Amino acid sequence: MASTQRILFITGEYPPMQGGVADYTRELARALARTGHEVGVLTSSQAQPAADDPSIQVFPIIESWGWGLWDALDAFLADWQPDVVHIQYQTAAFAMHPAINLWAWRPWSQRPRAVTAVTFHDLLVPYLFPKAHWLGLRRWVTHTLARTLDIAVTTNPEDTAQLRPIRPDVVEIPIGSNIPDNPPADFDRAAWRAKWGVPADAALLCYFGFLNASKGGEMLVDVLGELVDRGQNAHLLMIGGRVGASDPTNYAYLQKVEARIAEKGLTPRVHWTDHIPSQEVSAAFHISDVCLLPYRDGASYRRGSFMAALEHGMAIVTTPPAAPYPDLVDGETLLFAPADDARAMTDAVERVLTDGGLRRRLGEHAKALSRQFGWDAIAAACLRAYEGAVR
Repeated sequence: MASTQRILFITGEYPPMQGGVADYTRELARALARTGHEVGVLTSSQAQPAADDPSIQVFPIIESWGWGLWDALDAFLADWQPDVVHIQYQTAAFAMHPAINLWAWRPWSQRPRAVTAVTFHDLLVPYLFPKAHWLGLRRWVTHTLARTLDIAVTTNPEDTAQLRPIRPDVVEIPIGSNIPDNPPADFDRAAWRAKWGVPADAALLCYFGFLNASKGGEMLVDVLGELVDRGQNAHLLMIGGRVGASDPTNYAYLQKVEARIAEKGLTPRVHWTDHIPSQEVSAAFHISDVCLLPYRDGASYRRGSFMAALEHGMAIVTTPPAAPYPDLVDGETLLFAPADDARAMTDAVERVLTDGGLRRRLGEHAKALSRQFGWDAIAAACLRAYEGAVR
């Protein structure tokens, strides 16, 4: 393979669309461009090129991710002639449609003379048609994507274990933080707390990421309420956009969480930043005392919100991962509490709030762990995978 490659990412979302895969693709594209490679992004018509980032060629030309994608993709590849075609796969970002899954499987497929790869940001199965309730058929569609490309990449041990029986040579490459630890140059803790209406003396919990049922948003409200009942002057800062661009079911869940906040009388104690620039996200982390991430399916390296909390050296309270993570040590890197156990999670948060030494130690260890997940290292791992496929 040539030393300078033409690499094309295919993604269902890209900035300014809001979503973890959108931000991931942009950061990885930037890292590859810094090494001298030519990088293009084929994506949704809702995206747009960044005027301040000319190193990445963005092609926001896909109106629909349905069956018409096949002809559009084949024509684009014949014209652009990439050396690598790398799909950034998340089911919801491709509108839950299986066309992207079956693109390379077609018997009549005109596959490009290129290395083909897919990174699975999740292994959720796509929707097929109204009566396609048989999970096996939908899982076959996802597995077909893994089987028919040259390289299959996962981002975390859980997905690697699930995919390895289908693809023994699966490559695991963790994601990095989409939010660098880079608050504004004039950062002042008191001023930024005042900006979002947080009292200077409040014990501030923060949560980062969109709300959906898998992330335990209702637990955030229950823990805040329990802390207040225990006499803590606790507040909660909800950092970032409330729902992403890809999954419409998130709106219904957001309404459920907002109703719970109102029912418990906590509205004055919950502060929303909504979508803000990355430097302001960084500032929001820095004014907070503990990051609460009550994932129902466990902490995971596939969660961009978790990676961002590590990057900012936060004292993190979250749920135990579904698979072993040797680097995540309860009481050293973070604190674990069972999912959906409000009392245990409140105990863990209160422990961090009342023990300054513990809070500092957790933050230092989280920051040290985050150094393993830099974007240059992730780009280098992708390049090694491309080269391995050629060999």
